[in-house]
Amino acid sequence: MAMVGLGALGLPIAVNLRRAGYSLNVHTRSRSAESAAELLDDQGPTVTSSSSPKEAVSGCAVLLICVSDDTAVQDVLWGDSGAGYSLRPGSLVIDCSTIAPATAAAMAKRLSERNVHYIDAPVTGGTEGAKAGTLTVLCGGNTMALEQAHPLLEVIGGSIHHFGPVGSGQQVKAVNQVLVAGSYAAVAEAIALGQHLRLPMEHVVAALLGGAAGSWALQHRSAAMLSDQYPLGFKLALHHKDLKIALAAAKEQQLELPLTQLVLEQESELMQQGLGNADVSALRRCYPAHPS
Repeated sequence: MAMVGLGALGLPIAVNLRRAGYSLNVHTRSRSAESAAELLDDQGPTVTSSSSPKEAVSGCAVLLICVSDDTAVQDVLWGDSGAGYSLRPGSLVIDCSTIAPATAAAMAKRLSERNVHYIDAPVTGGTEGAKAGTLTVLCGGNTMALEQAHPLLEVIGGSIHHFGPVGSGQQVKAVNQVLVAGSYAAVAEAIALGQHLRLPMEHVVAALLGGAAGSWALQHRSAAMLSDQYPLGFKLALHHKDLKIALAAAKEQQLELPLTQLVLEQESELMQQGLGNADVSALRRCYPAHPS
């Protein structure tokens, strides 16, 4: 199979696929495949580094894409060296990128003209879930394509959900990112309050995790906020992009999302401060620092 994208999520996904017995043709913009030691040990199937998406899909029946945005997906499939021109009839494209539902539908339509199947399969669960193979996979596409993809998706995901036609997986991911926005922002604000009250915050977090305030963000990202260190995770700039997708979907429905809009503005300010590549938990920086 071919895989394009070895970023924070793509690399551990590729590692798990290889461990499950898949030989991989990989192409990536963000790093050299040769620099990913996890893919190049002597144990397991072969991994071949390709110079382009077109080269990566040569001889492959499945392409998995995990890239940053709509433009990147379009380039992978239909750029100058795009994979879409070389995929054989009957092939399958599994797109784990987070993009606009309309973009997913457009990719599926163009591929279908070549008798190539496409499912949108954005994921949630962070780098932790990607490494553990426990991501939640949110799928849109026809049932036959999903059945074809299922054995592979079981390797990368702890749960796989089919919501309807192409684009519906991206719609659910937009809902997910709205929830993530509110959750992270609430944790950041609560931690700021606790620190300014000079409470023993490690103890506070441990206590609150067992009650109604417990959340994934509190469990997995409070330590970063308390230490004011924000390793990935999930890039704040990418979450900002995802919130724009969610707000565009809401606008189409004449629905206002004031909390999401506020977090978008907070993230814009942080990006202007050079924190776009930090984890989303850097939202803690929107509040005054821990008092000395």
